[in-house]
Amino acid sequence: MPAASQSLASTASHNHEWPPLLVEDDPAKMDAALALGPQLERGRSARQLLEDRRRRERALDALTPQRAGVVDAYVVSVALDSDPVFAREAREAGKVLSRRYGAAGHTIVLAGDTGRGAPPLPQGNPESLTLAIARAAELMDREHDVLVLYVTTHGAPVALAYHDGDEGYGLVSPARLAAIFDELGIRNRLLILSACYSGIFVPSLADAHSVVVTAAASDRTSFGCSAENDWTFFGDALVNHALRKPQPLEAAVREARGLIDDWERSNGLTPSNPQIAMGADVSAWLAPLEASMPKVASPPAGAPATDALKD
Repeated sequence: MPAASQSLASTASHNHEWPPLLVEDDPAKMDAALALGPQLERGRSARQLLEDRRRRERALDALTPQRAGVVDAYVVSVALDSDPVFAREAREAGKVLSRRYGAAGHTIVLAGDTGRGAPPLPQGNPESLTLAIARAAELMDREHDVLVLYVTTHGAPVALAYHDGDEGYGLVSPARLAAIFDELGIRNRLLILSACYSGIFVPSLADAHSVVVTAAASDRTSFGCSAENDWTFFGDALVNHALRKPQPLEAAVREARGLIDDWERSNGLTPSNPQIAMGADVSAWLAPLEASMPKVASPPAGAPATDALKD
């Protein structure tokens, strides 16, 4: 759904319109400001800020160094919106990707509150996302290891949206995410973006060493992000079903696209048209990761994303 959609179930619900993050009248200046990744925090509880910082520091400190002679995956799974569907999806995605790619000790999940009483995790926002990627870059062998990034949130035609209740707002543009990777020297990347319009990231992030998978084309919305859901359509199809199986990534994406297409057609929805861009040189890191994948599938978790359409 677009970034402005409203939550009905979140513990940090969106009750007000977004404040202006970009105030430039000149379109070129607006684009330049967007590329910097604007973020606004307002009215935060001092105690909550301190508690979240401590949770984040513990999570960052828990990451362990890479193993010499092994292609290691570092998994960062983040929910950038406080609608609890994203927290639920990011948490389970972290588990699935960590298991699939042998990333125990190399996984960090930034997913706040699920709205169902689970212990809170560090909040997902542009700052914590950047810090998690930077910490992984410190610990990994950037020549051989790989960053596996899963982001789930609402999207806008220009960026991924950060929105935490009425206190946190921000945008993560393709230019901003690309700049982070370039600064940190992270070359090998599996980037999975679960958001409306997420296809806008493909031109900026796709290269010979990267895989980019998005929930939608640059001009399409995706579905299933109602606050009460356990999964979005994309997360359910790709993570909760296809990536749980011991099959190659390309086959998993094909399976997920088929599932999503069936769900959208049967419900009369405009196709979201998920995207994949696979670089010519990714086999250098993808082949060893897939060679050591678990040989047995894990069972799906949570309620199907399509359950939300039954009413």
